Amino acid sequence: MQKFITGSPEETEQLAERLAATLEGTEVIAMYGGLGAGKTAFTRGLARGLGSEDDVSSPTFALVHEYSGKFPVYHFDMYRITSWDDLYTTGFFDYMDSGVMIIEWSENIQDFLPENRIDINIRYISENEREFEIKGAKEI
Repeated sequence: MQKFITGSPEETEQLAERLAATLEGTEVIAMYGGLGAGKTAFTRGLARGLGSEDDVSSPTFALVHEYSGKFPVYHFDMYRITSWDDLYTTGFFDYMDSGVMIIEWSENIQDFLPENRIDINIRYISENEREFEIKGAKEI
């Protein structure tokens, strides 16, 4: 497990860019953390690190946003997903192995995530500081 502390949204994005440089294109990245933890900022940096110039925003109501770049990035928000049926209707399984999947609120679909994934636990420290525990990734 790797641990990092960031002191601003910009540092969070930079950390994600460093992770992006290690990706091969079919990873599943499961993010865990409460409201305002920095999940969308992390995704913004990840997408930018993969060459995307798309605007990254939380897919709360759309459930998934797609971003172009070196690899396709599929940004899921599972906040409102409470069952296998809900998950299935998002088309989640159709995205497997077709790009990088980054998932907010992964705790809601924990039982359906592949074992071979990257887990990112984000802990709120203060208004600007966050602690990131990253498991399953190459050395950043």
